[in-house]
Amino acid sequence: MATQENHLVPLPLKRTGLWSAYFLLSVAGFLAILYLVVRLKIIFIPVFVALLITTLLAPLGSYLRARGWRPLLATWTVILGSLLLVSGVVALLIPQFTGQFDEMRTRATEGFDDVVLWLGEGPLSISEQELDRYIEQATERIQENSDQITGGIVSSLTLTFEFIAGILLVFVLVFFFLKDGPEIWDWTKRQASRRNREHIDEMGRRAWSALTGYVRGTAVIALVDAILIGVALLLVGNPLWIPLAVITFFGAFFPIVGAVVAGAIAALVTLVTNGVGDALIITGVIVLIQQIEGDVLQPVVMGKAVRLHPIVILVVLTAGAILGGIAGAFVSVPATAVAATVGNYMKIQLRSEVDLTEDDREAAAAIDRES
Repeated sequence: MATQENHLVPLPLKRTGLWSAYFLLSVAGFLAILYLVVRLKIIFIPVFVALLITTLLAPLGSYLRARGWRPLLATWTVILGSLLLVSGVVALLIPQFTGQFDEMRTRATEGFDDVVLWLGEGPLSISEQELDRYIEQATERIQENSDQITGGIVSSLTLTFEFIAGILLVFVLVFFFLKDGPEIWDWTKRQASRRNREHIDEMGRRAWSALTGYVRGTAVIALVDAILIGVALLLVGNPLWIPLAVITFFGAFFPIVGAVVAGAIAALVTLVTNGVGDALIITGVIVLIQQIEGDVLQPVVMGKAVRLHPIVILVVLTAGAILGGIAGAFVSVPATAVAATVGNYMKIQLRSEVDLTEDDREAAAAIDRES
């Protein structure tokens, strides 16, 4: 009876129902993982940031170990040396930022006065009295919403404490990843069954390779962009060329969006400090650099293994920013690159198993025919 009922269901409908069930289970699993990541983002983001930092520091640690250094000594040497290097760079840049931003504030005030004058004399014909009234209305709105602003301050304090806790967690994780990384990975593999350990190890190696390639490639591209744009700003006489070059460097770690925002900031600052002509020159240079980056640097430095479509990058950047703020946007693209690499390996293995199963079935059918 059950067999007759099964024959009443068309085969295409069976397959559709089966694939629908697989799809719904996959979506449910993805949503469950996403929920855990969002709820535990204060842990997940520091862990991933620590992995990103470890990809940069691990080669030096391995080099020292290969020269006979003990793991603990090599780890402390790498971490303290990196902290001293970063502290030195920051100490050199802070005077440049503070001194030049004072001048920038003066220039920005002058630019604001020019805008107010243009609004009064330009096509909008807004008088100074109307502008004053608008400013007074904005001040009253701020006073009326003082409770919300106070709540925002409290929320900001909470975020500050979370940020400090995240930095401490990143420091501890980087230390143990550098010191005990191989042991941690071996323990992770032992948690899987013996027949799956080889696949787990291969997925881990590919994920680490993708992450390493992404971080180092992005750092190289960011350095090239910062140098080229910094030189262009220096040639046109922009007094803030050092801070803008630094902003360009860090903006490169937010693909597409970071480059656009950093370029817009450089062009706007040049407009205020130098005028329209130099701002147009800088805009043209930025567009040219971004074209070189997309057509030359990205394929050569990053390679095909970690390249993602611009639509995917924009979607994951937006999702990361919504779910985890700036830190979420920072880790979203490399996390997606790693997930794509692991997913590609799993897809290849699944196809191999399906092909093997079909071959086994054909072999069994051939044996049955011969017998």
